[in-house]
Amino acid sequence: MTKIAELKKKLMSNPEFRQEYEKADAEFQLVEALIKARTKANLSQAELARRIGTTQSAIARLEGGGVSPSLNTLRRYAEATGSKLEINLVHQ
Repeated sequence: MTKIAELKKKLMSNPEFRQEYEKADAEFQLVEALIKARTKANLSQAELARRIGTTQSAIARLEGGGVSPSLNTLRRYAEATGSKLEINLVHQ
């Protein structure tokens, strides 16, 4: 096992660390899905912003993880990219 993997395993045994790690991982997955949807639709941030009715900088903040989007924003983003919004709660 690599030193990084060993460190992660050790840190993940701490419930507080594990909770924060999983929260950050979920946020990263959302950002990744947003960017993937936009690029698959072959849209620039500026083009997407025009479709949604916002600014390119707002899209950049959203895709950079700088803001927590509302459900309405996610719906508009999905519609503008020709995507379907799905939200899943997974029992652990």
